[in-house]
Amino acid sequence: MFAHTRRMHIRDWPPAERPRERLLALGSGALSEAELLAIWLRHGTNGMNALDLARSLLGRFGSLRGLLTAERNALCGQSGVGPARWAELQAALELVRRHHLERLQAGP
Repeated sequence: MFAHTRRMHIRDWPPAERPRERLLALGSGALSEAELLAIWLRHGTNGMNALDLARSLLGRFGSLRGLLTAERNALCGQSGVGPARWAELQAALELVRRHHLERLQAGP
């Protein structure tokens, strides 16, 4: 991301720099973990856009896995993450678990 995009609303960025538009144009594999997380977050907090918030959360928890496996109180204690976002994250994780379980049960 370019330095001028920081502290701006993502909707004000050039389309080619916006995470959602990048995903649609290039596929999810082309995005960083922070960009993928920003899409899930949808919006940031005061003074931080969704990408800044995503980067902050990844830094706080050390990795994507650290963030995804964080205890409810630890994650909900972060600015921009409350019970609703924690519940959405748990639902998304459960969907992924069930997807993988279905693939495993289907066999090779």
